[in-house]
Amino acid sequence: MPSNKSVSDSPIIQFINCRILREHTLQREDLWIRDGKILDPEKLFFDEQGYADQQLDCGGGVLAPGFIDVQINGGYGVDFSQPSEDASAGVGVVARKILEHGVTSFCPTLVTSPPAVYHKVLPQVKVHKGGRHGAGVLGLHLEGPFISAEKKGAHPEQFLRTFRSGGMEDLMETYGSLEDVAIVTLAPELPHSQSVVRMLCQKGITVSLGHSVADLSQAEDAVRHGASFITHLFNAMLPFHHRDPGIVGLLTSDQIPAGRTVFYGMIADGIHTNPAALRIAHRAHPSGLVLVTDAITAMGLPPGHHTLGQQVIEIQGLHAYVAGTKTLSGSIATMDMCVRHFKQATGCSVEEALEAASLHPAQLLGISHRKGNLDYGADADLVLLDDGLRVRATYISGEEVWRTEA
Repeated sequence: MPSNKSVSDSPIIQFINCRILREHTLQREDLWIRDGKILDPEKLFFDEQGYADQQLDCGGGVLAPGFIDVQINGGYGVDFSQPSEDASAGVGVVARKILEHGVTSFCPTLVTSPPAVYHKVLPQVKVHKGGRHGAGVLGLHLEGPFISAEKKGAHPEQFLRTFRSGGMEDLMETYGSLEDVAIVTLAPELPHSQSVVRMLCQKGITVSLGHSVADLSQAEDAVRHGASFITHLFNAMLPFHHRDPGIVGLLTSDQIPAGRTVFYGMIADGIHTNPAALRIAHRAHPSGLVLVTDAITAMGLPPGHHTLGQQVIEIQGLHAYVAGTKTLSGSIATMDMCVRHFKQATGCSVEEALEAASLHPAQLLGISHRKGNLDYGADADLVLLDDGLRVRATYISGEEVWRTEA
């Protein structure tokens, strides 16, 4: 029990000798934590006459909000789209391993699958807090099967579906349940999609546009109905054209409703998106850029053949292809790699690179009041990095859950 006059018996932890990311700027300040939340030191000193029970020296490092990955298909031999008898154990394996890459929360992502797979896997994956056991689960990301056959990418065409009855019936028939679902990726040009977008948004589910041949007006219409995200910008959509820029045009559209932001995912692995395209997107709409790994089973594994849902994937160097083709099928990049590559490729500030992996995904999911920043009262999910943005330690609710051995 602390010996100070604090209103709580919980220990107070003070991170010292660090630069903390607050209000879009790295500031040389201490960070105070109690009960897994970030404290206002002024209130602690003057209202409670409190002080730290424990000091943690950060060695001059950067202390940022924990990274949030909203599109990750698996890793370390685990494929979230496989109908496992114990899908939650597989999610747990990935949750534990991504701590070393600074990820404190994520959305396990399922690619296009037959209904039987969704019915088996979805009930097993629940929203839960992170901790020593691994990163927290913010909800599932269901990427497909309501997408374009023309832009299916690595998604198996035989399992693609359309909205036949024009409503939630198709979703429920396919997925079985929308409980613990955070994001659904769909193609907005599919007939009846707009009513589905509206209904999903009413349920608090983020709708993302992707794997689509939609033109700009169809994309804008989807945004008016509530869509707020673009799945891996530039990949699996019509290329930018000056007469009709397609979904990409949402980045500078003047038809976005007042007060709304369209966010977009970028796979900054140096393979999926040319650095010049990455720079164009960032300069056009910096506040909407969300770094995603789109990592697959083979992340953390050696080259060779692996699975992604119903497909066989071949790893060649840093490339992941549908076996026997040159179709890219997700990445084997980690989030800290993406942060470093994004900064190097765009020349953006350290602050911008870190916020693209923390603040922006939290804003996308509507949870920035508690995650994605180091504001007073927010969850103390943190990543400690060196000046090269390499992860030194990861904390969830103020507790150290991973530290480098170096």
